[in-house]
Amino acid sequence: MKLKQLVAAGAIFSSASFANAAAQNSEFVVEDIRVEGLQRVALGAALTYLPVQVGDELNTFRVTQLIRSLYSSTHFENVEILRDGNTLVVRVAERPTISNIIFEGNDDIKDEQLQESLDGNGVRLGEPLDKTVLTSIENGLKDFFYSIGKYNADVTAIITPLPRNRVDLKLLFEEGDAAKIQQINIVGNEIFTDAELMDQFELQFDTPWWDFLSETRYQQQTLQGDMESLRNHYLDRGYLRFNVDSTQVSMTPEKSGIYVAMNVSEGEQYTISEVELVGDVLGHEEYIQRVLPLTPGELYNQAEVTYTEEFISKYLGRFGYAYPTVTTVPNINDEDKTVKLTLSVDPGKRIYVKRIKFNGNVVTADNVLRQNVSQMEGTWLSNNLLESSKNQLSRLTYMEEVEFETIRIPGQDDQVDVNFNVKEQPSGSFNAGIGYGDQTKLSLQAGIQQDNFLGTGKRVGLNLSTVSYQRSAQITYNDPYFTIDGISLGGSLGYSEFDGSDFNVIQYNSKQWSVGANVGYPINEFNRINFGLTYSNVELYNRGYYEQTEQFYNQFLDGDDPDAPIKYHSYLASVSWSRSTLNRGLFPTAGSSQRASFSITTPNSDVNYFKTLFDGKWYFPLSRNQRWSVLARIRMGYGNGYGDVDGNEQILPFTENFTAGGSDSLRGFENNTVGPRGIIRSPSGSLTGPDGEVYPTDPIDDVITLSSRSLGGNAMALGGLELIVPTPFVEADMDNSVRTSLFVDVGNVWDTEFDYDQYKDFSQSSTQYGSLIDYSDWSLYRSSAGISVQWISPMGPMVFSFSRAIQERDGDDAKFFTFNIGQTF
Repeated sequence: MKLKQLVAAGAIFSSASFANAAAQNSEFVVEDIRVEGLQRVALGAALTYLPVQVGDELNTFRVTQLIRSLYSSTHFENVEILRDGNTLVVRVAERPTISNIIFEGNDDIKDEQLQESLDGNGVRLGEPLDKTVLTSIENGLKDFFYSIGKYNADVTAIITPLPRNRVDLKLLFEEGDAAKIQQINIVGNEIFTDAELMDQFELQFDTPWWDFLSETRYQQQTLQGDMESLRNHYLDRGYLRFNVDSTQVSMTPEKSGIYVAMNVSEGEQYTISEVELVGDVLGHEEYIQRVLPLTPGELYNQAEVTYTEEFISKYLGRFGYAYPTVTTVPNINDEDKTVKLTLSVDPGKRIYVKRIKFNGNVVTADNVLRQNVSQMEGTWLSNNLLESSKNQLSRLTYMEEVEFETIRIPGQDDQVDVNFNVKEQPSGSFNAGIGYGDQTKLSLQAGIQQDNFLGTGKRVGLNLSTVSYQRSAQITYNDPYFTIDGISLGGSLGYSEFDGSDFNVIQYNSKQWSVGANVGYPINEFNRINFGLTYSNVELYNRGYYEQTEQFYNQFLDGDDPDAPIKYHSYLASVSWSRSTLNRGLFPTAGSSQRASFSITTPNSDVNYFKTLFDGKWYFPLSRNQRWSVLARIRMGYGNGYGDVDGNEQILPFTENFTAGGSDSLRGFENNTVGPRGIIRSPSGSLTGPDGEVYPTDPIDDVITLSSRSLGGNAMALGGLELIVPTPFVEADMDNSVRTSLFVDVGNVWDTEFDYDQYKDFSQSSTQYGSLIDYSDWSLYRSSAGISVQWISPMGPMVFSFSRAIQERDGDDAKFFTFNIGQTF
């Protein structure tokens, strides 16, 4: 090969040597083109990058274009241009293909975040590797570590060649420890003390060991935020001329400690002299002026200024003006230390919604989601309605995350599309359990419930149970979208055979079947009212004889056969009110929910009674990201009989008594063991008369025995506190799927109708269950504490908890360890 000239490809402008040759009349007409060094890139593809064809005259400018074009294809890392006679020879070295990407030693940055960063730079599996990009990636990652105080961090890209021009790319991280804040000094403050100002900072130093929420690692962004908080602290108190003159950040020689110094000028306080509203507020001047917090004569407050701007923007957004401009112009008078505030309002154009789209819903149908969206297509865009729609969707138990965005339509300055981006989670719960206890023995349980049946939003449940104390089957159905107005319709059908003694309650057996229906009406997005009617047919047999149950049994007993089963039916009408402002359907961290219900049997029932129940939950976030929260719970119930049936005064059937203990009420105790126990009264003996007849002893000499099992009561009060904490070893983005909490439960069940005092003077047989009076004394509350871990699996919500009774009574069955699958929270 006759080498006429060589243009090295170290840079795309390296054709200077060719330009010199061109000056010596070395241009030539290309008669043929030959490309050498191709491996993965096809010859036809390579030729498409060449801006030279056979018959073209090649000169310095054309060579420059050729080299640029080849490098811009991103396929080649080296290019040589040679001439063999009138043949153009292009010799290339292809960039190696990335076979594998490995991250090692990264703790503060997740693999997913790193891969996103690499993707943005074109570094991904199967793509050619541009080594020049790696340097900028390394420097960018180092800058990130420096911003969070890890000044000893290092990032190294290691390239390992593989056969067939492939490479392994490893990013090796040496993060080191973050520099700690050694001291923060504020210089120039006279009005507020250092301690008062440091309370505004997220960055802290010299904190006690128990203050585990404080941030002592230096982070540049956090420092910027603290400086803004310091500025707001002064501006909110009228110091309009406050300024941070300078900030110095220095570190110790070993780069492990940081010293921060801020020089501030406080200035003097300014009061508001006048507030003027200018611009177009769409005829709502009077209302806006009435609710504005800015008042002449009061100290200037930056927070109130910001609130005013946001309020006016959101208020105009209710009428479709989604992008208003609200600007506060201060006119400062330094002589009398006053400021005139001029609020300039430009509402812009009224915006309409063209289409509402849903993304991410794989199972749930679009029309189900639309039922929970207050914003309508073709109407004004309302910020309030969008936020309301997001909250309603978030409260669905089968939604994990919900976000929305408005997208302007090109060429239309008054129309937008609204996209709701949702992330679904398992909508069903599968109940399966196996257990063993001193009282319950071996138990098996199975069931399934689907809150989003076939993506329709309907709730369908089939529960089968073969526990030692019960065999039951129940079918439930609820359509929350029976009408377009949000009226719900549901029903249930069930049958059960129950053995009370195996359920940790007094001895009795029952058979029951029931059928019911309910309808619900929405009051607004937070409140709902439901009405229901349930027919039940109950048979009781194998009764135990307890003083508390005799009055109920006596109204049904057959005098000829006292041990015969008794049967009764009832029509139970109910009304309930529910309210929810929770931020999520499952694992909420903010908001509250309350539910109050009242149920009463109709007068044509065989038993007349009523029950009322209240449940309330309140969540109080402790941190901005809401990973730390406090949950306060309360549950109260009361029931009693009313009127009389066939001359029999009605009481609450003991089968309807409230009970406590177990995973859904008072953790740390066996199921249904908390509350009054049955009183068994028996004669102390008999007397034989002179005639040989046997006579019973005087009733005053009867002996009282307490049952080993709970009877329950007609009144109940339960409560608890939970500290929701980040789950150890689980990333923050899993908080919507895994929850850990430390809890304390407290409560009791008691009987307000039965007169226990009439038995206190009777002799009591030897028993391990304590004195009689204890069981009616509310002051003897029960309490327990423990830790609970909840998570959402493909089978539905699950719970693992460890609990211990910390205030118990003789006879209460404390539970040291619980494990539940399919627990509903």
